[in-house]
Amino acid sequence: MTPVEFAYLAGWRAVRALPRPVAAGLFRAAADQAYRRRGPGSRRLAANLRRVVGPELSEAALEELVRRGLRSYARYWLDVFRLPSRSRAQLREDFRLHGEELLVADMAAGRGAVVALPHSGNWDAAGAWVAANGWPIATVMERLKPEGVFERFLDFRRRLGMEILPTHGGPRAPFEVLAERVAAGYLVPLLADRDLSARGVPVRFFGGQARMPAGPALLAIRTGAPLYVAALWYDPAGPRGRLVGPLEVPAQQTGPLGQRVRALTQRIADHLAEGIAQRPEDWHMLQRVWIDGPVRPGSAGPGGSAGPGGSAGAVPGTAGTPSISEPA
Repeated sequence: MTPVEFAYLAGWRAVRALPRPVAAGLFRAAADQAYRRRGPGSRRLAANLRRVVGPELSEAALEELVRRGLRSYARYWLDVFRLPSRSRAQLREDFRLHGEELLVADMAAGRGAVVALPHSGNWDAAGAWVAANGWPIATVMERLKPEGVFERFLDFRRRLGMEILPTHGGPRAPFEVLAERVAAGYLVPLLADRDLSARGVPVRFFGGQARMPAGPALLAIRTGAPLYVAALWYDPAGPRGRLVGPLEVPAQQTGPLGQRVRALTQRIADHLAEGIAQRPEDWHMLQRVWIDGPVRPGSAGPGGSAGPGGSAGAVPGTAGTPSISEPA
């Protein structure tokens, strides 16, 4: 067992054994230490939050926001480690969703649905809530290293009632399986606020250029399933969420598939930005999001339009295996 794998295993076992106030104090102290140490993740979070709040916010206010952001991220991990000890009734009570009636109607009608999520609040608690309601749920997960950590996360999420597909290395392309699951009435949540692969769709995000996965838009277009965008955050009492949608999906006659995927992914980006801007301290984005430098010829420009010399139909992810985001 590697040291990293041992640390995760210890977290799942030890945190559940501690009284919650004690565990919460330890995680908050660890977050404050990370803030004082100012490592690469903390510095990236500060840069990302500066993009969100703009230049008007003072440096002192930004520093306070970063500190609260790291505490929120620590709270996410505290809750994740404690999720396996929660009963189905407790999982349903822990997470509250504004717009729940939309999913209730979809599931009652046997309709599948796609939900685009940000790395905010607690997306694992949201997935556990879906499964605890008895609704079928399938999503994807990045193949982590070491392999033992990946397997433990797979087991953790599957025990909560989620079907988890690896983003690569599985017996079938995950997009094909997810399309089948949506058609069978599954709820498919996908983290959608970051994709730096060559297949990501360029979008305008908080005034800058970013890439986001084509998966949510492409799934909705190809299956006809309703597409929602979620905002996720923490209230003092626990993780919360809100649904926007269903989003209007561009009709086939409005243009080529690539153009429609770009337009719909930009709408997703706009709604994600609205939710993140309302609770920026709960956006757990400690990785790069925005693309530095000018847009290369042949790639999409701001707002999802084709750049100089680009083809609106040549969307990365619409040929072969699409780019699909994953729970981290």
